[in-house]
Amino acid sequence: MREPGKREYRMEELAEEAGITVRTLRFYRERKLLPPPRREGRIAWYDDDHLARLRTISALLERGHTLSGIAELAEAFDHGRDVGELLGLGAPTEEVPVRLSPEELADAFGDQATSENLAAALDLGYLATDGTDLVHISRRLLDVSAALVREGIPLADVLRTGRRVREHADALAELFTDLALARGASPADLERLRPLAKSVVEAELSMALDRRVREAGTRPQKPPRT
Repeated sequence: MREPGKREYRMEELAEEAGITVRTLRFYRERKLLPPPRREGRIAWYDDDHLARLRTISALLERGHTLSGIAELAEAFDHGRDVGELLGLGAPTEEVPVRLSPEELADAFGDQATSENLAAALDLGYLATDGTDLVHISRRLLDVSAALVREGIPLADVLRTGRRVREHADALAELFTDLALARGASPADLERLRPLAKSVVEAELSMALDRRVREAGTRPQKPPRT
């Protein structure tokens, strides 16, 4: 059934709009780079989502990505949970979600934007899909993740660490919530106490990092590899 508000194209029209040949379009479809078209008898109808995917493929190819890599990204993208599921439990009160196209994600993480890492980010809840776009749950987490990758830390390690950090953060939040609720705090009180809880965690983390830096400075340096 045709989706209201979306323009539809026959194969030749879609190829012309995307600036590719019909042969290339067929090749992309065979490689499962595109979602299946809507069929009406023997006619295949494509829509604006297919056009956006084709433009994304062209942009990723221009950035040096291979068709195999793009196919892996497309598969992870198509099987990711949508933004309604990600934000359905209540949008963050302080964190700002950010919308990304697949090519913007590739710009942020380069060759680290693999299907495995994308699937891990989707599973962790950092990313969700919204039509032909991605939505990251937090601008701050996105920027920090990209900065760590630029520092040479593999994105897979960043995501694994993010999962462990979340577990500890949940435990800390439970500590403060239990502390407040034990004294009859209301949800409004919990919101008012949020900055105090964050200040305690930030101070303790800062001092813990100080201790780790001092410990690292006293360790014997490993000889360089020859």
